[in-house]
Amino acid sequence: MKFSTFHLFHRFDGQSFKEVYDYHLELAELAEELGFTGVRLAEHHFRDYGVVPNLFTMLSHLAARTERLRLGTGIVVLPLHNPVHVAEEAAMVDLLSGGRLELGIGRGYQSFEFEGFGIDLAEARDRFNEALEVILGLWTEPVLRHEGKFYRTGAEVELVPRPVQDPHPPVHVAAVSPETVTMYAERGLPVLADPAAPFRKVVQAAQTWRETAERAGHDVAKAELVVARSVYVAPTAEQAREDQARFEAMFDRARIFNEKSAPIDPRTGKAAQGFEYYQDRYLKGGSVSNDFRWEQLEVIGDPERVIGQIRILEDAGFANLLCDFGSTRPMPLDDMKKVMRFFAAEVMPAFQ
Repeated sequence: MKFSTFHLFHRFDGQSFKEVYDYHLELAELAEELGFTGVRLAEHHFRDYGVVPNLFTMLSHLAARTERLRLGTGIVVLPLHNPVHVAEEAAMVDLLSGGRLELGIGRGYQSFEFEGFGIDLAEARDRFNEALEVILGLWTEPVLRHEGKFYRTGAEVELVPRPVQDPHPPVHVAAVSPETVTMYAERGLPVLADPAAPFRKVVQAAQTWRETAERAGHDVAKAELVVARSVYVAPTAEQAREDQARFEAMFDRARIFNEKSAPIDPRTGKAAQGFEYYQDRYLKGGSVSNDFRWEQLEVIGDPERVIGQIRILEDAGFANLLCDFGSTRPMPLDDMKKVMRFFAAEVMPAFQ
């Protein structure tokens, strides 16, 4: 099992944008020092939920501040971008970092963001699939001419620069619903499993992916499935539970899980086409009990319990745990560093 850190770049009340950036950049540097494999950054638009609109700009900056760390997106919302730009910018980061880029991609879900760009959320899956074809084509073909429903090159184009990694940087598709997992497993594209899905669903997603990919003739032994989880480890299980309740009491979940973040078609007020699987997750305010979070959602507890939870994910077929140590917790930098150091010292050695 490899371990990476996830960075939402959420801006809390009273923080400047520069303070948010400095906070997470320092944590990324600490992740390299502690032996984490990589980092992944989230893309969001138009609100404080996440304040990095262009991941490749931030990753280029991180490439100059780190030496070994894998630099990942988690995720690029492909329908909001021209795929030619994505292929170019990703290749440039791969080059600048010496071949350290990992491209996490997804179709997105926040209706507020799609409306801001004037894009129909119901088109997200079709736009995503077409954009993916363009990106992979530019990375693997000498020249490409694309004439599609949503994107066109207009002429044969050659990608300049080209990525360092051969045949291209690793690609992970955000997926947990059976339909989406199956779709990309048939193509041999590894998934990045949703942090908001319970353990049983991500375990089932990994099983579905491997069975489907194997039937399609792909070498599943070479695939690195990624699972994202909220992670917290304390010296005792009792302290971990107390801290969990304290964190939850500090956080207004409705600020994040609401109609702006829900995949809603503004014309109908219901889930947009293709997003029925997520019908209730965001409209219900993301409200789940601490017991459910403890048992079904988070990697949390004392070191022994956390190691056991990670073993479950490893046995399911996941090879990289993307650790969210508290993206939506207003935790002072020194406290967050202590959390990461404790995890690195007490949990990670069990998997080396």
